[in-house]
Amino acid sequence: MSARLILVRHGETEGNVAKLLDTRVPGLPLTERGVAQAKTLGATLAAPPRALYCSAALRARQTASYIEEATGVAAQVLDGTYEVQVGEMEGQSSAAAHDLFQDIYHAWHEGELDRRPPGGESGYEVLARFLPVIEQLRRTWFTDGADGDVLLVIHGAAMRLLARVLTDIRPPFTTNNHLDNTETIELLPRPDRGWELTRWGRFTPPFGPDTEPQQDDPMG
Repeated sequence: MSARLILVRHGETEGNVAKLLDTRVPGLPLTERGVAQAKTLGATLAAPPRALYCSAALRARQTASYIEEATGVAAQVLDGTYEVQVGEMEGQSSAAAHDLFQDIYHAWHEGELDRRPPGGESGYEVLARFLPVIEQLRRTWFTDGADGDVLLVIHGAAMRLLARVLTDIRPPFTTNNHLDNTETIELLPRPDRGWELTRWGRFTPPFGPDTEPQQDDPMG
């Protein structure tokens, strides 16, 4: 089977530029650069996807709309696929707020999924929203052997945690390497009902601890 589930990080937002912890729905819109990124992604896909989904956040819906415009495939909102919720730190941009979230988020990748930001979600709660959605997409699109990718436009922190849980990719790769706007995580379904990671942003296999880390930007 060659069909992939492609997780797409939305285009650049005003919150990304200001380094805000922007997680509540609907959230902030795309910048002009973000619009250009979304249009470029849609125009450069090798083929139209079999299906196109997005989170309810404004930035994801806008990104998906430009992919829809380019491919002719209608975008559909999937409940429960919004970004990790940071609670009382919403809208903050201080180094202290980012450091606290990073500490919690990195702990999730090490298996401490019960930790949570003040008033926000635990890793368990994030996965409880997302994993049933991923399983439903698998049952709907990846059991007939047909070609054609399925795109899901979502958010950076959620994408990275999902890939950590769904595949054998591990920290420090998952914690050292964020995803730029409109970069993708690409997953190939395996016969054992697992997923194989075939792309993480600019990286392709093998994914290892010696990969040069990027400056982290988990939000989006």
